[in-house]
Amino acid sequence: MSENDVERSQGIHVVRDGPRQAPPLLLIHGSGASGASWSPVVPALADHHHVIRVDLPGCGQSPPSPPYDVPAQASRVAAVLDDLGLGEVAVAGHSSGGYVATALAEQRPDLVRSVALISCGPHPGALLAQPLILRLLLGPPFGPLIWPRRSDAVIRKGIGATAALPVDVPDEAVADLKHISYDTFRAILRHNTEYIAERGVPDRLAALDVPVLAVFGTADPRWDPSSVRQYEVVPGARIELLSGVGHLPAFEAPAATAELLLDWTSRRRTASTPPVVPDP
Repeated sequence: MSENDVERSQGIHVVRDGPRQAPPLLLIHGSGASGASWSPVVPALADHHHVIRVDLPGCGQSPPSPPYDVPAQASRVAAVLDDLGLGEVAVAGHSSGGYVATALAEQRPDLVRSVALISCGPHPGALLAQPLILRLLLGPPFGPLIWPRRSDAVIRKGIGATAALPVDVPDEAVADLKHISYDTFRAILRHNTEYIAERGVPDRLAALDVPVLAVFGTADPRWDPSSVRQYEVVPGARIELLSGVGHLPAFEAPAATAELLLDWTSRRRTASTPPVVPDP
């Protein structure tokens, strides 16, 4: 039976699931989202891993705490891992959460055993024209006016606009999105773009000695799905495509996403870290 703990570490909201003696797996959400965005895949992952989800600064249930540049966010996550007394962890990042995962590997190679990137745009040139509702919510002149008045239905529509399949968005994910301010969201998006404009994610990872898995949906409306091939510059990188899936594999294809992550982490597990048999 999986354990579940909700706590705060270094000012960051942290949720931990699964046996504490199991191999640790850190899940990092995308721009403006929260750890709740991983909820559909957590039960399967927690049968084999000590799963750690964080709400990045200013997102979900973590209070605003600038700066929001990617290296600063990675430093905050590293401090959480140190505070929890964790050694090497497998790290999975969804969308821009993959930037934080990459920056964490750049800063603290001692903490990162492997990196899995889910729907993680490699560079600004791979970004597609965004759905209308996102342009209205995130850009002037309407964004600042609409944002404070967003209903649950509008938030669900905004999330669903990046999917290619129907999605059932958990209530907690909707509630968490209500917490982030318009200015904070915009700042996070700006800093994320700066990070990949300075140097693309594939080139950053190619300079590191860390195993990489890159997963994309073939119908991603946010990032050009073919851009996943950019990760082939990373020595030994594993590339996986989910047919008919959009930008939200954890919502659209949770079983397939969890299976890919579990297969990846089991292959990367060292002989000194045996698999854990879950409690009945």
